[in-house]
Amino acid sequence: MHAANKGFGKVLAVHIGVIAGFFILQFIVPPFHAAMLTRIMVLATYAIGYNILLGYTGLMSLGHAMFFATGLYAAGLSVIYYGLPPLEALLLAILLSAVMSAAMGAITLRTSGVFFLIVTMIFSQVFFLTTLYFNVITGGEEGLVLTRYLKPISLGLFSVELTDSAVKYNFALIIFAIAFLFSLWLTRSPVGRVLVAIRENEERAEMLGYNIYKYKLLAFTMSGTISGMAGAAYALAFAYIGSALASILYSINPLLWTLLGGAGTTIGPIIGTGLMIYIIDFTSGITTSYLIVVGVTLMLLVLAFPPGIVGAIRRRWLRWLP
Repeated sequence: MHAANKGFGKVLAVHIGVIAGFFILQFIVPPFHAAMLTRIMVLATYAIGYNILLGYTGLMSLGHAMFFATGLYAAGLSVIYYGLPPLEALLLAILLSAVMSAAMGAITLRTSGVFFLIVTMIFSQVFFLTTLYFNVITGGEEGLVLTRYLKPISLGLFSVELTDSAVKYNFALIIFAIAFLFSLWLTRSPVGRVLVAIRENEERAEMLGYNIYKYKLLAFTMSGTISGMAGAAYALAFAYIGSALASILYSINPLLWTLLGGAGTTIGPIIGTGLMIYIIDFTSGITTSYLIVVGVTLMLLVLAFPPGIVGAIRRRWLRWLP
């Protein structure tokens, strides 16, 4: 018991250290990199949500852009058309994302394997096309800017504006920290252990008496809700919503970020997201054919680290990493 507590102490220290590191970096890095880190934290939250489904439950989805966009549009449209303050819009987006993910999970989990992959992609594409069709409301491909609609966030005796870069950074940090610590808790919880058992051997987990469908639906709902929270954070932090953020690319991105960093690790999605965003930013400044360079770089990284960067580190050196 003492060894287990000591091991968890190291794990918790690493996670608190990551959050503290992001907090300290805002006082050190130039404004450009602070803006990049803000984006990385929001999108890493998305990858953390996706990792619950892929990394811990073993279900690969190509429809998570639907949940990201549900949060995005729920927050953005409620701010524009109903004048909701940012925090209320965020809570509404989380609630609607939970409902949407539970409903979609109840349908898509009736399938498995490649059929699950295809069905999730189809539903996501329907959602994407819907945002284009109702472009009068959603703004379609051009999107809508929220800047003049965003109200200050009231914090007791004072209020802060999300248009301020420091407020934006710390707002993204809080959202990220919530998802990050939740994923750590999940790995240590009985539910998380059952999800891993399903990932490793679904038939054996079912033989042990676990309701596989119920646990998969729970994982799907948690994953979609965190993804929706990330989408809402994106809308509020960057004051923009648009159909491009509901496209198939935003279903593929969290898959790549998770695989690159290490599926089934709590830190992997953050490493994968940050690395990929910086690679794209760096190469796009050098050549217009940057996607070729990005593709080759990612291919080499995956060949060098088949279980992902953090997965390889855990396998070779730090086996206690969750």
